[in-house]
Amino acid sequence: MSRYVGPVFKRSRRFGFSILETGKEFVKGKQRQYAPGQHGQRRGKLSDFGIHQLEKQKVRFMYGINERQFRNTFAIANKAKGVTGTAFLQLLESRLDNIVYRMGFAQTRRQARQLVNHGHFLLNGKKADIPSQRINVGDTIELRAKSQNVPTILASIETRVVAPWIEKDKFKGKLIRVPERKELNQEINEALIVEFYNK
Repeated sequence: MSRYVGPVFKRSRRFGFSILETGKEFVKGKQRQYAPGQHGQRRGKLSDFGIHQLEKQKVRFMYGINERQFRNTFAIANKAKGVTGTAFLQLLESRLDNIVYRMGFAQTRRQARQLVNHGHFLLNGKKADIPSQRINVGDTIELRAKSQNVPTILASIETRVVAPWIEKDKFKGKLIRVPERKELNQEINEALIVEFYNK
């Protein structure tokens, strides 16, 4: 299954959840309490399977990855020590495109993914252009010198807040620890995803 590149706001309305984590999709005057589409207001109650699948889909779309990557990441988390759901979210957070987003170099994960694809960053001093690359504690990510005047990146640096598990100056950041569950999106019920894949 390929990665979704369609309208984000429609997906957010379908899930009743801000995929961008900004809440822009539900600002006053635009919020509609039903799913998009001709029959959005008439959709019935979800089955147990539907509830689990919806939770999986909203997290998958939030991180912008395809089904295979999502399932493979869960398989790794399922073998890890500790709480599977928390380990799963921490693995998703450790992707290069997500770290670039958390460092404030991009306004959205989609934008972060594009910036990584275009080779704007160095990982531990070497060019890194694979969005799914896993970042470890202690790794440093740096904006390449030739990219330090890109207007969209500069605008993001000025407006975005850096995640507390990251240490950063203007153009260089370091992952100093793994985020705790309480620091991640509280609207996610990862237990439903664990149940979905363990059925």
